[in-house]
Amino acid sequence: MTIPAPHIRTVNVTRYVTPLREGGSLPAIAEADDGFLYVLKFRGAGQGIKALIAELIGGELARLAELKVPEIVFASLDEAFGRTEPDEEIQDLLKSSIGLNLALHYLQGAISYDPALHKVDALLASKIVWLDCLLMNVDRSYRNTNMLMWHKELWLIDHGASLYFHHSWKGWKEHAIKPFTQVKDHVLLRQASELEQADETMQQLLSPGKIRSIISVIPGEWLQGGFEETVEEVKEVYSDYLITRIESSKMFVNEAIDARKQLI
Repeated sequence: MTIPAPHIRTVNVTRYVTPLREGGSLPAIAEADDGFLYVLKFRGAGQGIKALIAELIGGELARLAELKVPEIVFASLDEAFGRTEPDEEIQDLLKSSIGLNLALHYLQGAISYDPALHKVDALLASKIVWLDCLLMNVDRSYRNTNMLMWHKELWLIDHGASLYFHHSWKGWKEHAIKPFTQVKDHVLLRQASELEQADETMQQLLSPGKIRSIISVIPGEWLQGGFEETVEEVKEVYSDYLITRIESSKMFVNEAIDARKQLI
């Protein structure tokens, strides 16, 4: 049975509101033609299109796992956009980002997750740790939690530092079965006491068919030129990498359990 791909809307960016001087991706708050504000991630930023691919895959996998993630949209930037921008650095970024970018719905009034103030349910914490082990997301630490509290609920943002295997593409098969040693620094690891239950739950939620349905929505223009393989071959590698890693999840779950024992 073919599983339908997630529906990712496309919006046109109409106004650059303000930069968010955080991280290497140089995101910004921008307004689109649907009247909403978004956190816009630029294809022309230093981390490039692969960060957008990781953001898309990570965010949609989190949503599939029933975790809260702001709506992800494709954000189109016209070549005329930004010509009046007075900041030369921003103008250069806009010029190099003409075409399809990625954006997340802006959660107005959200505050950063603070582990000293906000407690997280054990199974929820365990599912997030599990997902970050799958994605090898190095960016959910005490220094930079990349989670927000909005309407008293925990929301996940910024998966751009995930899937770093795609920066050295050739060794993906070996990389797919590696544990995630950086889990020891995960901000939720201490609260993640239900990792084995999370493993069972996530295995059921993230089936191979659902993985392939998410990979199918990666825009072809993001994959052209940056890889030696064809667009379809690249998508097949992303799918096979994640499916293999899920099938081998015991190795990263055990790594996380052992790392947690060192904390408690």
